[in-house]
Amino acid sequence: MMRIAYVINSMEGGGAQTPLPKIVAALAKAGARVRVLALTRRNGHAIERLQAAGIDPLVREGGESDQIAAYRWICEQAREWGADAIWTSLTRATLLGQIAGRRLGIPVVSWQHNAFLKPWNERLLRWRADAADLWVADSAQVAALTLDRLGVAAEKLVTWPIFAADPDAPQARPWQPGETLRIGSLGRLHPNKGYDILIEALAKVNAAATPAMPPYRVAIAGEGADEASLRSLAAGRGVDQLDFVGFSDTSADFLAGLHLYVQPSRREGFCIAAHEAMQAGLPVIVSKTGEMPLTVDTPNIGRVVEVADAQSLAAALGELLNAPHSLAPMGSAARERVLHRFSQERFELNAAEIVRRLEGLVSRR
Repeated sequence: MMRIAYVINSMEGGGAQTPLPKIVAALAKAGARVRVLALTRRNGHAIERLQAAGIDPLVREGGESDQIAAYRWICEQAREWGADAIWTSLTRATLLGQIAGRRLGIPVVSWQHNAFLKPWNERLLRWRADAADLWVADSAQVAALTLDRLGVAAEKLVTWPIFAADPDAPQARPWQPGETLRIGSLGRLHPNKGYDILIEALAKVNAAATPAMPPYRVAIAGEGADEASLRSLAAGRGVDQLDFVGFSDTSADFLAGLHLYVQPSRREGFCIAAHEAMQAGLPVIVSKTGEMPLTVDTPNIGRVVEVADAQSLAAALGELLNAPHSLAPMGSAARERVLHRFSQERFELNAAEIVRRLEGLVSRR
């Protein structure tokens, strides 16, 4: 059985770690064994989720700037385990994993997750485009960007959406008259997530409130360095319906307690959270970045707003808050969309095709 050393940046909750249990399970079903190697711990929120799925990651005792030590650790762990291939995720893990793969003489597969790359990271990855034997894009948009900005040859690129919809996930209850309408979002408290834009939009919604609009509250589930500044912004704009509820290790339960989901991000790749919200039967308001506008492509599912545009977001929020009875039918349509487009069967077929190609690369080595 082929052995894959799967190298990621950290054990921080969310982001590239969220779909790891399903990715590892799909690769295992396709005939591969996977060992997860994390270059640093950070907040460690992902560890418990992985262990609950039967995955015991190896976490290096090190920081984020000791590149030589991290590279040597990857080589050591891959060699000791007898890895046949290295799989990398995110820029640091990708660059170091690619070098380690060449040193060990084994194939390298590299993810591309984000619609945005820092200019220096983009230059480095473009320079190293041939260092990966196979690139995997997590969405159609990221696939197109990978071909363009990194110059990856089309025959070396595979698209594998990193979301497999779960038909048994907890479902949200429809809003009832007299009930506070609950809006939520999942994400780090970081400028990329656009929560400052959300606060500005909520201030505009409050200023234009109508008698038809029910009382509402907005919960943001996430942690980050921007919490103090976001709280201050909300207070200054008179937005008192906003709650910062911290990191959620049970995102499915959080989503099931909502009536509407909003993802005001400036930058995304696939965006697992927005698709999980649709899976929970929620209508979604998403910004026009990453895969989200490709999934939310009809108004019976949700609304797509301009990136970093508080007026556009306020208009969408106001429209749906003034028509709360429309939310449940929209949520049902959103659920049907993701169950069809991102089924477990399709997810596993993509994994099997990648493993087949990787086995070919291993055999040729």
